[in-house]
Amino acid sequence: MRRLAWLALAVLIGLGTAAVTGVRIADATDSTPYLLATAALLAIGLYGSTYGIDLAAARQDRRLIVTAVTVGVVVKAAVIGVALALAWQDPLFLLLGIVVAQIDPLSVAALLGDDRLSPRARTVLAAWSSFDDPITVVLTVYAAAVAVDTFGLGTPGAQGVHVADGLLAYAADLALNLAFAGLVWLLWRYGVRNRPRWATALLALAVAVAVWQFWMLGLALVGLFLRPAWLERLLPRITQGALYAATVLLGLLLIGGIALPQGISLGVAAFAAQILVGWLLTRNMPAADRLHLAFAQQNGITAIILALRLEAQFAGVVAVVAPAVLVTNLTHYAANHLLDRRARTRTPA
Repeated sequence: MRRLAWLALAVLIGLGTAAVTGVRIADATDSTPYLLATAALLAIGLYGSTYGIDLAAARQDRRLIVTAVTVGVVVKAAVIGVALALAWQDPLFLLLGIVVAQIDPLSVAALLGDDRLSPRARTVLAAWSSFDDPITVVLTVYAAAVAVDTFGLGTPGAQGVHVADGLLAYAADLALNLAFAGLVWLLWRYGVRNRPRWATALLALAVAVAVWQFWMLGLALVGLFLRPAWLERLLPRITQGALYAATVLLGLLLIGGIALPQGISLGVAAFAAQILVGWLLTRNMPAADRLHLAFAQQNGITAIILALRLEAQFAGVVAVVAPAVLVTNLTHYAANHLLDRRARTRTPA
């Protein structure tokens, strides 16, 4: 709850700044500096999410993790998007369902020391929350282009693409991300692996290229092996700083208004979709772990930054996603509090 309070404060700072100064960030959301800044914040969050994954432990449940971050993400996004598009008679929710389909890795990181989760559940949740983020990032880019072409959504001049062309572009982008990560791995493995300074230089170059080309999945993969030791203590502070910077920026954009009913429904739908998908995917795990993974939905930096980027094409996205993030996290807190109370009452003294 303390972290959620700080996020709310960051939003209020952004709102207050916009109200006092009259700054209207919405007028600059399609500018190159804005897009590069949001890409940089997203890059920090994605790299930070995969930096600390225990690879040895994750290999034991690799089938579950791969299914969760591929099929699970698509199913969650479809459940959220289709249900709300029908409820609100607005196809934009098909896109917003992808924006909130991931689990926030920064929020999960705060839970990994909690003894409520078994070591296996902690590993699965850490990997799941780390890799569903870059998958939703890539999906969002092409889903946005398809939404413009198929439903006529977006601001005048927004670039659309046919569904078939979008799928081909999506596959090509995945290939480029994998090729980028593979090239960085070769340079690391056969050039700078035992040279800390050169490894740091390679990481800086990889981040710059990823931000420039928006190869976020590739950068997340880089976080699995290119891990300068000096970053271990510093990276959590950097990622938290990126989160609060993005949240202040969100507050600046909220000066235009908040779509509270739509946001509440989006947040509740995201949590409900995780319960459905989490319970189905973890059927071979103990009941306690299944419940904790099913009730694990939280949204954070990735949902916020995707909303910030989409605002350039689809005005009003931030007004829906901002309250949705708050609702999802409040629902997580309340649901897990009740789950813990239920578990304590069933445990003998």
